[in-house]
Formats: sequence, C-alpha cells, structure tokens
Amino acid sequence: MPELPEVETVRRGLSPAMEGAVVTRLELRRQDLRFPLPVDLALRTAGRRIVSLSRRAKYLLIDLDNGDTVIAHLGMSGSFRVEAADSTTPGVFHHERSKDEKHDHVVFHLERQGAVSRVIYNDPRRFGFMHIVARTELDAYPAFQELGPEPVGNRLSADYLASRFAGRAQPLKSALLDQKVIAGLGNIYVCEALWRSHLSPTRKVATLVTKTGKPKQELHLLTDAVRAVIADAIEAGGSSLRDHIRTDGTLGYFQHTFKVYDREGEACQTEGCGGIVERIVQSGRSTFYCRRCQK
Repeated sequence: MPELPEVETVRRGLSPAMEGAVVTRLELRRQDLRFPLPVDLALRTAGRRIVSLSRRAKYLLIDLDNGDTVIAHLGMSGSFRVEAADSTTPGVFHHERSKDEKHDHVVFHLERQGAVSRVIYNDPRRFGFMHIVARTELDAYPAFQELGPEPVGNRLSADYLASRFAGRAQPLKSALLDQKVIAGLGNIYVCEALWRSHLSPTRKVATLVTKTGKPKQELHLLTDAVRAVIADAIEAGGSSLRDHIRTDGTLGYFQHTFKVYDREGEACQTEGCGGIVERIVQSGRSTFYCRRCQK
C-alpha cells in the first residue's frame, strides 16, 4: 500500500493539473471501489472549481469551491494519471502501468482557461476509495478522528512520543505503525527509521522514556530519524513498490537507497557493524533489521 511519501508525491504531481481547474464532469465508470462511491459524488463535483489539493496521512484531499472536499485513498494498486486532450500520457515509463480501460474507474474531466484535460483514477484491485464531505466536517470523518500528528509536522516531537510511550510494553515497531500515534507512517519507513536510529523493532517503547516521563536521547534520535527518512523519501519521489507510480508515469527511486527494508541476508550498511539484515514477522508484517547494531 502506498505510504505517506507516495501520496505526497501524487499530490504534488496532480496539483499543477488540478488546482484552479473546473470539473466539467466527473465520470464514474462503476458504482463502487472498495466501498460504494457516494451517489451524489458526480453531482456535487460537476461545475466546481478545484481550490487546492492537500493530504492527511495517506489520504488525498481535493478541495472544491463550494466547501466540499473529495477524499481519495489509493488502496493497494490505485494511481492517478494526467492526460491532456491533445497528447498521450506524459512521462517516461520505467515500468508499464495499467492502461486497460476496465481499470479506469473515475475520470475527472477538467477545463482551465479553455484548455481541457483528464485526470484518471485507475485501480486494478479496487482497494482504493473516494468519499465527499463538507470541509467543515473533515475532523469528524471517521478515519481522521483519532489520527496522530504528521511525521513532517511540528507536532511530532520526542516529548510527544514520550507521552505516548511511557509505561507501555508495546514493541517499538508496532507502536510506530499505530496511526493514532503517528499519522501516515508505514512499514517501509518504520524499518528504515529504526535502522537509522539503531533501535530494535522489538524493544519495548517504555525503555525510551525516563522514570519522570522525559524522552531519553535515543527517543530524540528516533524522532529525528522518522522526520529525515520521510523527507528523503518525498524528495526521491516515494518508494514505488509494486504498483505505485507517480502521476507523470515515472517511478520513485527511494527504494534504491533502502538500508534494511527487503534486504534480508545482506550485510548491514552501518559502518563497522558487520551484522546481517534479518527478517522477522511482527503482527503479520515483515520487519527488516540488524540484530547487531539495533538494540
């Protein structure tokens, strides 16, 4: 499933094509994706100008000039592509992506200053979804009610994590994957952040907090590592594992700099370590780490 850097990359790719454009028609080629599409989705978007595109955790938010917001989630295989009416899909393709029309489920027909274009949502597995809500009701949207701070926002700090970790015996990896603790942080980047901060994914979170509830130095290092790995991934355009592609058709390249994720059996890249990257399973998900240097 695309993680926060992938969704941010999609947002940045769509913004030039969608912001300021009028949705002349929203074409729904099926009635459902993972969930039924809202029955009034096409009606509420038709004729509306797109004010801005933003992101909350792994959700793309399309703000309209009537106060509504389209909430889109890419699921496992969802992607957007931008097509101008007089051209083919832009971008140099490193891997062929789905172009089968039976997987083109939602089409935004757009117009801006006389120029028309289409933004097409394609999803072979149909695990993605779209909803529409009033912008004033976003905080009440079920998926957003208990989300933690963004890993790129000012709210994420070692003090905040200490307040969530104090007295808890939960393994560090599973705590970081909890969207109520940090919004949008997924399996890949948790593994990479733990390697950067030399912390074991099995370590109990309470061990990173002092008896007085203050963050230990290790927790400060972890917080910095989370911020850095997300920033680096966004800069590289995401990881692009399996189905993920950017809106111009190219793939991100952060996967080429993975230090532990999907590197089972390889030498740890920590200087002077000499350990081997291992794979364990935590809560049904693969965890990659070096037992020697991550304590």
